[in-house]
Amino acid sequence: MTSRPLPHHGRYDYSPITERKDYSWPGGKRLAFCITTNIECFAFGKGRGHDNAKHGEPQTQRNYSWRDYGNRVGIWRFFDMFDELKLPAAHNTNSLLYDYAPQIFEAIRRRGDEIVAHGRTNSENLHDFRWESDEASLIREVTETFTRNEGAAPKGWMGAGAYENPTTPDLLKELGYKYSMDWPADDQPFWIRTRSGPLLSVPYPVEINDSPAVVHRQHSAREFCDMVVDQFDWMIDECKERPLVYNISIHPYVMGQPFRMTPLLAAFKHCVEHKLKDRVWWCKPADIADYCYTLPPGTIPGS
Repeated sequence: MTSRPLPHHGRYDYSPITERKDYSWPGGKRLAFCITTNIECFAFGKGRGHDNAKHGEPQTQRNYSWRDYGNRVGIWRFFDMFDELKLPAAHNTNSLLYDYAPQIFEAIRRRGDEIVAHGRTNSENLHDFRWESDEASLIREVTETFTRNEGAAPKGWMGAGAYENPTTPDLLKELGYKYSMDWPADDQPFWIRTRSGPLLSVPYPVEINDSPAVVHRQHSAREFCDMVVDQFDWMIDECKERPLVYNISIHPYVMGQPFRMTPLLAAFKHCVEHKLKDRVWWCKPADIADYCYTLPPGTIPGS
């Protein structure tokens, strides 16, 4: 039997983190710390969406209202916590949320946080749009909605469920996006090839992410927050050797529950009060992307 090469995406080449050029974040910082929430809206009784009882359940009033708790209650706890700790945040946000909860966007603007385009609704993902022209129309609609409401287009994209089609990075680049968070392959940014030039990949967690950790793998809140602390403690030491990105993903209908907020607040306090906090750049994904675009060619993998 003839051996054949594995299918390959062609978007980036292998680059071991130990063989890359060194650089620092602004101000000589070594660890870029981001918090990325996921503020989502869902169709009632239709489409996709998590269930809090078990996997594969149909869409009902129970799981719809569980997720809606995040918009009505959980996100406001997050905002209060971020204010208390003086932390910036980015928000993976569905564009249809403007029709449902405009007060959330008022709070985001007031805080100066970043909006990351996150599709129209998490009741669908890009696999529902198999034709390139349909996918392009969807991404364009989302982009125009954010631009119309915020006065500027979002710089970053995070697909619902991090799903992509084969041409998604090409479309994102052509529609003006600076970065994507759909490729969780690294702890540093790297360039993705597209047919119209490079698109930056900013690290986004599939592990330090309350959706897979708590909802799918059934970890407790304290187990998840132990992961938040352990990840930080490891990276605050390792960043002496190389610059790193520490990104945390939280959903207001998951970690925004009262009993989960106590360990979450304690975990974030551990980070902001750490004895080595002077190594940390408290930032947003767009800040990372903007900085990477200024670095000399050859600094970021893929350039």
